[in-house]
Amino acid sequence: MLFDHNNDEPIRVLTDAESWELLDNARHGRLATAAAGELDIVPINFRASGGKLYLKTTPGTKLAELTIHPQVAFEADGILQDEAWSVVVKGTARVLEHADEIAAAEAVGVETWLPTPKTVYVELAPTTIAGRHFLLGAEPEQTTARDY
Repeated sequence: MLFDHNNDEPIRVLTDAESWELLDNARHGRLATAAAGELDIVPINFRASGGKLYLKTTPGTKLAELTIHPQVAFEADGILQDEAWSVVVKGTARVLEHADEIAAAEAVGVETWLPTPKTVYVELAPTTIAGRHFLLGAEPEQTTARDY
């Protein structure tokens, strides 16, 4: 098991350090953007490094949206046989433009799923991070009726 739970509680709130540890070992997540009154969420490959997230992309909707409205949300998760975890990061995304920033992002080693050129690096600087760890199992039977 990744994390111990007090009294076998099914949900455990993770510390920031525990959340970053999970992100350090994850490679896939979802990026949520908002622009012109529209919300969007897309799967991405990423790498965590130095308290930030890095991704590679191409010009298109995702890049336009985070350029127009740089406040984004990101979520990564993992599901194992009897446990799962989820980490949500909210923060500000920006396109890296300077050669030294791009070189540093390249050194992080973002690997992409698709065999297409991705030439734009984006850095997500978090303002908040929230992680949860879950013990999976069946819903317990209820022994009394409830009034709603």
